[in-house]
Amino acid sequence: MNPLIDPFGRAITYLRVSVTDRCDLRCIYCMRARMRFLPREELLSLEELDRVCAAFVERGVKRIRFTGGEPLVRKGFLDLVQRVARHIGDGLDEVTVTTNGVQLAEFAAPLYRAGVRRVNVSVDSLDRETFARIARRDRLTEVLNGIAEAKRAGLQVKINTVALKHDNAHEIPDLVKWAHAQGMDITLIETMPLGEIDEDRTDQFLSLARIREDMQSYWTLHDLPDRSGGPARFVRVEETGGRLGFITPLTHNFCESCSRVRLTCTGQLYPCLGHEKSVDLRQPLRSGDNDMALHGAIDDAIAIRPKGHDFLIERLSHPATARHMSVTGG
Repeated sequence: MNPLIDPFGRAITYLRVSVTDRCDLRCIYCMRARMRFLPREELLSLEELDRVCAAFVERGVKRIRFTGGEPLVRKGFLDLVQRVARHIGDGLDEVTVTTNGVQLAEFAAPLYRAGVRRVNVSVDSLDRETFARIARRDRLTEVLNGIAEAKRAGLQVKINTVALKHDNAHEIPDLVKWAHAQGMDITLIETMPLGEIDEDRTDQFLSLARIREDMQSYWTLHDLPDRSGGPARFVRVEETGGRLGFITPLTHNFCESCSRVRLTCTGQLYPCLGHEKSVDLRQPLRSGDNDMALHGAIDDAIAIRPKGHDFLIERLSHPATARHMSVTGG
């Protein structure tokens, strides 16, 4: 099969797969306090998710990341990971997972046995009260235990932190020092205008360009050429010795080197996170065992891939897309 090349010459080598829109947290920047989740019958089955992943590996995808919602709440998730990991060394380089960490202590060792070697864990505060306010759940202890178990199991852990002006801005230097002291990379993320939430994103927006400028007054930051396959740009913090990433969809467009597409748990393939256009893969998946229709639908999605996203600071108070991040895949 031909490799996947979008209209602007960018090769698609990275697939992010949401296995569920459900989550055991209710983070204020991600979803409403009272979310209505999808009926289970609308979700792709584990077998269908496996077929899609295999089709993308056949087309040149090297990295697959499972997300949610919270992927660890999907029944049978470990079986799916194990099935997809069979392609590692046969076209696929790695299978990774993004998790909120609440159930990671239970799943860390099984994930390693299934073939996962790296996980991203969301930690927006190390203060219990602040964490509970952001996540709307008092689960920081479970998350920290999950991180410790992941490291014991042999998993490489990277921390993701969403920067919020009124909740954790003052804590960001401490989060960086904590992560680096634990031997973990950390990536800071600007809030993204995805889906209606209960908070005002304009009020919470914190420019990472400003954060970096402030950091340079007390730390020495060295730009790195490292690329993770995603939008992060990395620096080395000389004083801590650790690596720090910045994902800046609003203050710096990162689309020129984007190599990834996203599959929702319902089978919608989004060639760009910041656009509403998608192509349905569920129908060709369920039309029979022949994957030619599936490959044709994948080609259709890549053909409509835009040059860049629609995330703009001036539009922050109104979502760029109606769907929540938990639907598309965090």
